[in-house]
Amino acid sequence: MSKPIIEVSHLMKIYKTDDLELTVLNDISLSIDEGEFVAIMGPSGSGKSTLMHILGALDLPTSGTYILDGKDMSDLNEDELADIRNRKIGFVFQAYNLLSRTSALDNVILPMEYAGFSEKEQVERATRLLETVGLKDRMEHTPNKLSGGQQQRVAIARALSMDPSIILADEPTGNIASTQAEEIMGIFEKLNDEGHTIIMITHEPDIAEHAKRIIHLLDGKIVKDGDGHKRKLLRGL
Repeated sequence: MSKPIIEVSHLMKIYKTDDLELTVLNDISLSIDEGEFVAIMGPSGSGKSTLMHILGALDLPTSGTYILDGKDMSDLNEDELADIRNRKIGFVFQAYNLLSRTSALDNVILPMEYAGFSEKEQVERATRLLETVGLKDRMEHTPNKLSGGQQQRVAIARALSMDPSIILADEPTGNIASTQAEEIMGIFEKLNDEGHTIIMITHEPDIAEHAKRIIHLLDGKIVKDGDGHKRKLLRGL
């Protein structure tokens, strides 16, 4: 039986300036189980990116609690939060964030260098991950010699390099063609089938449908939380 890996309770995020107070997240409560595939949707300004940053331990809420794998994030110092980000969470961004003059293989190796893996293990693991995402013949190519979809595959392989339990993907198909987007979503579905918890931000309904659960945000609040994963097809079975 699955257990919650993420538990968020009454989360608030408020930005304050001298004469302005902006509530970006307003009393968010949710639970995500190990092995779920969740899409977070909402219009610009709905708070989805802020929520993603908090779930990724990149930012802290103004109030409320965030429990990740049994640990209260508010109890951790910056070094401990950095360790959580490095070991438990793999990030995939819309802009890929690859080193432009570095090969695909070395881009995937980079997080492992900081973690102290042996050189042999770095190369072996990076090679295996690039093969997993279908880039066996592109490992020595730099990003400028790869298509957008191929660059995102490298980014996914890099996100997996520390064997994280959670993958956070922020608009992962936003910069690539629709056919390549479907291929990327196929990789995410396979990773989810293998046990990875995946949380994805997207503004595209057809991309969100690859997830098994879709959370809709509006004005910093959850307004809908329901089924995805090609729901119309499943309901017809």
